[in-house]
Amino acid sequence: MKDYLAKAYAFDGKVRLYAAVTTNLVHEAQKIHDLWPTSASALGRLLTGSVIMGAMYKDDQELTIRVESNGPIEGMVATTNAKGDVRGYVGNPHLYFKNNEGKLNISYAVGEGNLHVTKDVKVRDIFTSTAQLQTGQIAEDFAYYFTASEQIPSAVALGEKINEDNTIALAGGFILQRMPGCPEETIERIEQRLKSIDSVSTMLEKGMTPEAMIQAITDGDHRILHTLDLQFACDCHREKFERGLISLGQKQLADIKEEDGQIETVCHFCKTTYHFNESDIDALIEETTKT
Repeated sequence: MKDYLAKAYAFDGKVRLYAAVTTNLVHEAQKIHDLWPTSASALGRLLTGSVIMGAMYKDDQELTIRVESNGPIEGMVATTNAKGDVRGYVGNPHLYFKNNEGKLNISYAVGEGNLHVTKDVKVRDIFTSTAQLQTGQIAEDFAYYFTASEQIPSAVALGEKINEDNTIALAGGFILQRMPGCPEETIERIEQRLKSIDSVSTMLEKGMTPEAMIQAITDGDHRILHTLDLQFACDCHREKFERGLISLGQKQLADIKEEDGQIETVCHFCKTTYHFNESDIDALIEETTKT
């Protein structure tokens, strides 16, 4: 199944509901960053929650979601937009912890800290909102962020399944958000539905599409608005790294050329390497005189 999300209005039009399958993009992130199971699951949940959140925006607006915490995962970062693109990385890719129940111990890996959401909506200054991590399980942390920082009561469920060879087999999730004026009886109905449905990982194992997940969550009381293809996509390019190197200044570039004779830069998100030889450094030094 390809990665995509579906957006719907549900429960008499009183909630927004987004459901997504993200197996391929999470698998791509695992492959790029050589993620062990706990790191893969934690980053996978962050990528899934982030790309769904990005779909709540429009046009060229962008979000950066950063987990700053004291756990051995050493933090995580994801960036996304309204077009279904997402990318991210973890501080420590090689974690494999299980709890007493034999499940991946994501809470321990993440630890305590904060979830920071930086929004670039292209109409005003970039700004950041912060909410304290509640469990380190990522889903509950997104839910608390929406409720505490954006005053939008939300239910968030994220999940994945790991193959026997420790690769990502399935990934996905949903975000349900109450709209203003949602009556108490509808809230109670939603709560009962959320208690009765399967976990995200179980729904994925059953082969459910985003539309089928929405059907299960709402018991049919919904209207699909649109779908959006999702993908792990990085916007890095050589020119971006050139601009960064030029900002170092003429002297520092000259010193690097003298000492090393070359510069090698690596993108945190996609691990693409950009190599600059002596001639390239000379060209960068020349550019510093034009700025």
